[in-house]
Amino acid sequence: MPAEFERDLVPTVDRAQMQEVDRLMIETYGIQLTQMMENAGRNLADLAIERFSPDSVQVAVGSGGNGGGGLVAARHLANRGVEVSVLPATDNFKAVPQAQFDIIRKMKISIDAEVSDSAPLVIDALVGYSLDGAPRGRVSECIRAINERGTAVLSLDSPSGLDVTTGRVHDPCVVATATMTLALPKWGLSADVVGQLYLADISVPATLYADAFNLAVPNVFAEARVVRLV
Repeated sequence: MPAEFERDLVPTVDRAQMQEVDRLMIETYGIQLTQMMENAGRNLADLAIERFSPDSVQVAVGSGGNGGGGLVAARHLANRGVEVSVLPATDNFKAVPQAQFDIIRKMKISIDAEVSDSAPLVIDALVGYSLDGAPRGRVSECIRAINERGTAVLSLDSPSGLDVTTGRVHDPCVVATATMTLALPKWGLSADVVGQLYLADISVPATLYADAFNLAVPNVFAEARVVRLV
């Protein structure tokens, strides 16, 4: 199982601060979205295997960066011999996730139209910290179907439908077995729908937190790239 770290020792951030982290990573540090997405997706695949040991996984993905991380995870899972399929909740990916979806197609990974009734694990990569209001349209339909299936769910960054700043659980909202959040925990991740909470390294330097927010962040990832917050 992943290493553990005391949650109370790790600072928390809100949606606006995470948006600033992403901006500074790209504009100041030159660490691009594709690199962060790769880190997130590889760690997500590792956690899925280590925590759930699934023989098959369905990855539900949205149009943005969260979906892109899910697509990276699907690639890594397939490369490690897990039977994997992708459920897109969009026909219009943003540019970087679209590139990841193109790779999935070239790898001939199965593309599903509905939530699987057989996969023992669903990865929820529908909506991340940028959620503003209740999920709508196809994303909302996928969330309801995932919850109705009642299978194990691993959410990326936050359960889709949860406001990471306020902790408000929208209708609908994924009820996760576990959540792997990125960089730092978000304020709203104390909600019951989060399940077991893990934190993953996407290579944000400690100096960024110190310079931008005056936050002292401990060396959370000294033992592993993914830790369970307890």
